[in-house]
Amino acid sequence: MAFSTSCLFLSPISALKIDYAKKTIMRWKNDGREQRFSFSLQSNNTALLGQQIVTAGAHLHKDWSFVGGSRVTVTPKLEIASLHPKSPGVYASWLASSQIASTAFTLGTAAVLPFYSLMVLAPKAELTKASIESSIPYIVLGLLYAYLLYLSWTPETIRLIFASQYWLPELPGIAKMFSNEMTLASAWIHLLVVDLFAARQVYHDGLENQIETRHSISLCLFICPIGILTHVITKALTKSAGKSSTHKIH
Repeated sequence: MAFSTSCLFLSPISALKIDYAKKTIMRWKNDGREQRFSFSLQSNNTALLGQQIVTAGAHLHKDWSFVGGSRVTVTPKLEIASLHPKSPGVYASWLASSQIASTAFTLGTAAVLPFYSLMVLAPKAELTKASIESSIPYIVLGLLYAYLLYLSWTPETIRLIFASQYWLPELPGIAKMFSNEMTLASAWIHLLVVDLFAARQVYHDGLENQIETRHSISLCLFICPIGILTHVITKALTKSAGKSSTHKIH
């Protein structure tokens, strides 16, 4: 905030009108006597290098003489209030945490897509069978999940998970816990691991029982419970159709 102090020189008999901070300051008429008065104006404040400079008010002094005429001086009263600026370390830590969560979310999602693609596009290929048998994706994603869980863990986590008097989770506590980006990213990695494992089970069951699984595996990527349900239905329908064909042959 730029603040300037100005002097106004007036004739012995005149009217004064000053606008300061969008406030109109009084008018007067000179009567030949020396006059001096003061009053406070509206306060203002600004910030400079992490400190707040507060205009606590201003004094208006008016002097008159036969030689110099009228002179009005506006003198601001300034106070400096020390603030607690945002710590660069805290801001950098928050920024780093947000970047870690975002990167883990993207990498985790990209890591599982090749396995789903192989199971859907080439379910009987040897490359697909070898890839699905590998434990590497579960180890890598498990370590990533553990790391994110470590970063997101706070002393309040246990209380939010077991918020009820019966040590059971409650929706408001879980919602508050997942408002943190790091916690949300760890939950996403958790879902990716569990969904991929379920899709692998569906894939193996399809190969073993000669059941179509591509639609169920695709659903496991986005809505895993529905994918498992469709696999169960598909398996039941396939067995029923097989039994009907056997009866017709005999």
